[in-house]
Amino acid sequence: MAASVKNALIWVFGALGGILWGYDTGVISGAMLFIKRDIALTPLLEGLVVSGLLVGAMLGAGLSGRLSDSWGRRRLILAASGVFILGTLGAAWATGAAALIAFRFVIGVGVGIASVVVPLYLTELAPKHLRGGLTSLMQLLVTVGIFVAYVTDYLLAGSGAWRWMIGLGVVPAAVLALGIITQPESPRWLVGKGRGEEARTVLTRLRGDAAAAGEELAEIERTERAEREASEPLTLRRLLSPRLRPVFTVGMLLVLFQNFVGINTIIYYAPTLLTDIGFGSAGAILANVGIGLLNMVMTLPAMRLIDRRGRKPLLRTGALGMCAAMVLLAAVNLSGLGYGALLSTLTLLGIGLYIASFAISWGPVQWVMLPELFPMRIRAAAVGLCVLFNWLFNMIVALVFPSLLHAWGAGVNFLFFAATTLLAFVFVQRLLPETKGRSLEEIEAELLRDGPDPRPGGRTAPVSSEADAVH
Repeated sequence: MAASVKNALIWVFGALGGILWGYDTGVISGAMLFIKRDIALTPLLEGLVVSGLLVGAMLGAGLSGRLSDSWGRRRLILAASGVFILGTLGAAWATGAAALIAFRFVIGVGVGIASVVVPLYLTELAPKHLRGGLTSLMQLLVTVGIFVAYVTDYLLAGSGAWRWMIGLGVVPAAVLALGIITQPESPRWLVGKGRGEEARTVLTRLRGDAAAAGEELAEIERTERAEREASEPLTLRRLLSPRLRPVFTVGMLLVLFQNFVGINTIIYYAPTLLTDIGFGSAGAILANVGIGLLNMVMTLPAMRLIDRRGRKPLLRTGALGMCAAMVLLAAVNLSGLGYGALLSTLTLLGIGLYIASFAISWGPVQWVMLPELFPMRIRAAAVGLCVLFNWLFNMIVALVFPSLLHAWGAGVNFLFFAATTLLAFVFVQRLLPETKGRSLEEIEAELLRDGPDPRPGGRTAPVSSEADAVH
C-alpha cells in the first residue's frame, strides 16, 4: 500500500508539470483581449507576446537533454518550477510590450523543459504496467491545463483582470516545486552516474519489494552497460545518412504537420476570432471554455483507441475531420453573411469539429509515435531534436497568424489550413509506418532495413502469425 501511495504521488506531481505546460500556453488566449486595453499592441507585437513563450520553449527543450543528464531529472524539474514562477510573476506585472514578451520567453523556457523532462522522469520511475499509456496521459494533462486556463479567463473576464489570469499560474508551479523535493531521483539516472546502491534504495521504496527491485536494477544495469559500449554521438550528418534519413524525415514531417494544420490558431486566438464575428469578450471566453472542455474530453477516447485501431487510422480520420472543419470555417467567413446567429452557430460548429478531430488524433498520436520511430541508441537525442523543431513550427504559426489575419482575413487563412490538413492525410497514407502492436526492436529493425513502408496499409514488420493478421 505504501508503495502504491508513493507511486500515486509521483503521478500527481508529474501531472502538475503537464498542467503547468497547458495552463501557460492556453491562458494567453483570453488574457490577450484585455492586455490590449492596457498595453498598445500591433498585430506583430501581439504575435510576439504569444510566440515569445514558444521561442523560450525551443531553448528549454534544446537544453533539457544535456542538463537532465548532468543535473538529474528531479533537480531539473525543480529548476523548471523556479523558472515558471519567475516568468509568471514578471509577466503578470509587466507594464510594457517588451517586458511582457521577455517574461513570456522566460515562461517558455520552463515549458520547454517540462515538455521533455517530465515525461522522461515519469517513464523512468513508473512501473512497467503503467508505462504504456504515459505519453497519451501527458497529452491529456496538457489539455486539462488548457481547460483550467480557459475557465480562469472566463471567471476573471468581467473585471478584465489579465494580470491575475497570468499570475495564478504561480500556484501549481509552487506546489510542483515543493512536491518534487519529496520525490526520488530517477533510478536510471542514478545507475548512469555509478550510484547503483542509491538506485536500489529508490526502486525498493517505489516497488515495495526488495527482490523485484533487485531484478529491475539488474536489468537497468545490463541495459546501461550495453548502451554505453555501443553508444555513438548523434550528429546531423548521421541523421541525414542513407540509413537514418527516411526515419528522420518521417519524424520531422510528423511534427511539421501537427503544427501547420492550424491547431495553434485555435488554441491561442479563438477568442480573437470570435470577437471578430460579433461575440462580446465574455461570450468569446465562455465559448473558449467549451473549446477547452471538448479538447480535454476528446483526448480520452484517443488514449483507448490508439492501441486498438492503430496510429494511422486515427491520424487519417483526424486529418479529414480537420479539413472538413477548415473548409466550413472558410466558407462561412468568405460568405459575407454578416453578424448573426447563423454565422455564430456555423463558426462554433466548425471550431468544435476541428478541435474534436485534432484531440482524438494528431494531439496525442505525435507524442506516442516519435519515440517509436528512432533507434534506441539515438532515441532521446533524436526525439529532443524533433521536439525543438515542434516548438519552432509552433512559434512560426503563432507569430505570423495575427498579421495574416489582419492582412487577408480569417477565410483565406482557413483555406490554407484546409490544404495543409489534406497534405497531412496524404503524408499519413503514403509515408507514415504503422507501429501498433510492434515492439520497439521490431520497428527499429524494419525501418532501418527497408525504410518506412510507402503502401497505404504498410506495416513495419511482416505479419508473424494468424492472430497478428486478425488483429
